[in-house]
Amino acid sequence: MLSGMNGLTRRDLMRSLSLAALAVTVPGLVAGCSSDDPGRPGDPGGSTDLELVSSDVKRSDGDLAAVPDAVASIHTLGAGLYAQGSSVSGNLALSPYSVAVALALTLNGARGATLDEMLAVLAADDTEGLNGGLNALTQEVEALAGKHRRLDGSTDDVALDSANALFGQRGVDWQKDFLDTLAREYGAGMQTVDFETATESARGVINDWTADRTHDRIEEIIPPDVLDPSTRLVLVNALYFKAPWFEPFEKGATSDRPFHLEDGSVVRVPTMTAGLASTSYGTGDGWQAVRMTYAGNDLAMTVVLPDKDRLADVEAAVGGGELASILGSVQPTSVSLSLPRWTFRTATALNEALAALGMRIAFGGGADFSGMTTEADLYVAAVLHQVFIAVDEDGTEAAAATAVAMDEMSAMLPGASVVVDRPFLFVIHDVAHGTPLFVGRVVDPRD
Repeated sequence: MLSGMNGLTRRDLMRSLSLAALAVTVPGLVAGCSSDDPGRPGDPGGSTDLELVSSDVKRSDGDLAAVPDAVASIHTLGAGLYAQGSSVSGNLALSPYSVAVALALTLNGARGATLDEMLAVLAADDTEGLNGGLNALTQEVEALAGKHRRLDGSTDDVALDSANALFGQRGVDWQKDFLDTLAREYGAGMQTVDFETATESARGVINDWTADRTHDRIEEIIPPDVLDPSTRLVLVNALYFKAPWFEPFEKGATSDRPFHLEDGSVVRVPTMTAGLASTSYGTGDGWQAVRMTYAGNDLAMTVVLPDKDRLADVEAAVGGGELASILGSVQPTSVSLSLPRWTFRTATALNEALAALGMRIAFGGGADFSGMTTEADLYVAAVLHQVFIAVDEDGTEAAAATAVAMDEMSAMLPGASVVVDRPFLFVIHDVAHGTPLFVGRVVDPRD
């Protein structure tokens, strides 16, 4: 979760929020597509050949009219997650866009109450509207990449590289509507890999693809022990962001300055200092906000500075959904700004946070993801999130990844409920053959 790059509205939403990367592992789906190289049975590190088996549906333009609702969905989710995570000490980073896309991709395979809960967490009325809005929003944001003018008249590049892909188990037959929707709304095609006999190689293929699309800032979206031979699908959405300031800081003006920590102690950190003419500034109850634009003025970062002893109040406001109002409060003015440089990476598990926000069924035995397959019962086993951010005199580089791991229900069956409260028999035996080594009956456990 991100401190220093706060959640955003329409264009602003993606301005400081970086890369979205989603990985969804779906074990135990249907069988169908195959490959000539089955790999070596039982070898988790065997070879993994790629084969394209994706939908041939072209990506649509999305629904521009649905963009405001999609932005509102991302804000709602971001506020809820920030409220859940703000109690954690230390640096905090969150990409609401990344998590929203991850959940949106996943809920396209959800049905019934599972779908209803996931839509509610995203404050979305229906899947179609959410898909269309996120599709149009993503393409609108992607179009902001390219060469842009800076304050001094020079031009520089803004990078906003987005890509989507599905990695599916060879021999699996996927629901056509599911593949068509992800191709049409998210531009996601599928390549087959071999999770069953070459799990580690498949993990390497996915991580390499993601690292390449994020310029090596997210090197391992899928950590060890997340995938296993029962994995059937990984969906990845990656967005890499790097942009220079419209009005850069002078490196020669950076010096070590005091920074007050939450425990009252003071440390000295490299701090950028400049009189900026192209900024915007706003104030509110317990805070000040400064917006700094990137080259072209289409992307920006807003820094929200709580008044002394008001951090908890401001975080509560952000967690309560007031971030859009904070972002909208600023007005163009020059600002004398001192801002620390920072670079950090955070990794967070979101299961508990999402369950607290109301997404409960997807994590349990009642989950319904039959839109992905009708031959296996799936549930969400883990939602993992990672963010990288670096801010200096030149600009900002940021990346994020969200992984949604799904397992087959058989791995977590609740089982029968047995209360041994009457006479019973017992057999002691070997497992391989069922040899009855001891057989008995118990009618009174006291004897």
